[in-house]
Amino acid sequence: MGVSKRDRPRQGDTTNMEQPLPDEVLYYYDVHPTEEDLMSETPPHARVVHYLMEVLSWAFHDQVCAIHENYGFYQTSNENEPPFAPDIAIIKGIPEQDARSYRVGVYGPPPQIAFEFASEETWRKDLLKKPLAYARMGIAEYYAYDPNQPPLPLSRKKGRRLFGWQRDPASGLLREMSPDNQGRLWSMRLSSYLVPDGTFLRLYDHAGHLRLTQAQAEKQRADEEARQARIARQQARVAKQRATIAEQQTKEEAQRARIAEQQANMYAAKLRELGIDPDQFL
Repeated sequence: MGVSKRDRPRQGDTTNMEQPLPDEVLYYYDVHPTEEDLMSETPPHARVVHYLMEVLSWAFHDQVCAIHENYGFYQTSNENEPPFAPDIAIIKGIPEQDARSYRVGVYGPPPQIAFEFASEETWRKDLLKKPLAYARMGIAEYYAYDPNQPPLPLSRKKGRRLFGWQRDPASGLLREMSPDNQGRLWSMRLSSYLVPDGTFLRLYDHAGHLRLTQAQAEKQRADEEARQARIARQQARVAKQRATIAEQQTKEEAQRARIAEQQANMYAAKLRELGIDPDQFL
């Protein structure tokens, strides 16, 4: 499983560029910025993208899966084709690509899942144009989320900040999904509920467990191991206390037995002084 971030050189900077393979195209926008490249990234946008990248990376860490951030996807051999670069794209079944950009159908299949996170400049396009464009690319699920506080005007107009589309097998188009009564969307490809949570977009499994980042999962495991160790120490202390009590009870019983034996011997001696054989009472 691999994670990569698109790394474009500055305009005019051609040093250390990968050389294209004989059957590859050197796309113009692989060495020149696109319109979206020139836009600044807000802190809420960066936080939600990086958080979800970490969640997805851990969710697929034991599978062959490429998870790309802002990676350029081309669909033709037209060297002037503008790429699509989803904030997050997931391609199951292939490892991370080392190429500067991805040629759909040449390097592998299109992404199965794409995410876009809202900015004032792109949100209308994310909601109104990209579902059709991503359907043409062959993407099976597309999700768009507005992490801004307050939500952008178009989100407020639509009454929500999470939107999703899934491919209709009959038409091949992406059909918009309706959230459930808790505002969640179910992703079949991620086997997860997508749940708005303020700035963040969370993923939950079918049982309602939050999907974690690797750091969160390791901390949870460490916390559980520490809890089990505390329980084991407590159980050991209880067992030791019980053993101590049992030992004390054994000593007390032995002492009572000695006292009883001494009393019996004294009673037998007294009987003998009186000329009575105590064994006749046995």
